Amino acid sequence: MKRVQRGDSLVEVMIALSLTAVTGLGLTGLQSALARGERMALLRERAALIADSVAEGMRGDADSAAILSQWRTRAASMLPAGDVAVFDRAAGVHVATVSWHAEEGGQACPEPQAPPRSSCVAVAFAR
Repeated sequence: MKRVQRGDSLVEVMIALSLTAVTGLGLTGLQSALARGERMALLRERAALIADSVAEGMRGDADSAAILSQWRTRAASMLPAGDVAVFDRAAGVHVATVSWHAEEGGQACPEPQAPPRSSCVAVAFAR
């Protein structure tokens, strides 16, 4: 008896390679999304630290302009297009807002005075 080769093994190899490639691309995309999420969390953490420091510094009797200038410089070096602003609200309440350039898919800043297409962290404090 002679055995006829039909090429089934080549088709099976092609299917296995295709599945491996699709799985590899999926894992690469997942890794990229995780890295983006980690970067956004890091930026939000830095902004929260800066906003808290601004609020603590301005609650005292220190020179508000000097504190704001100092933290604006730090925000610009720690965040992409980082900026710090303090807004007055009613009844002696102030809001320290740290904003930075929002990445694609980042959360938009809900503060009305924040720059467009920016993310932000806002901390309210009384003086």
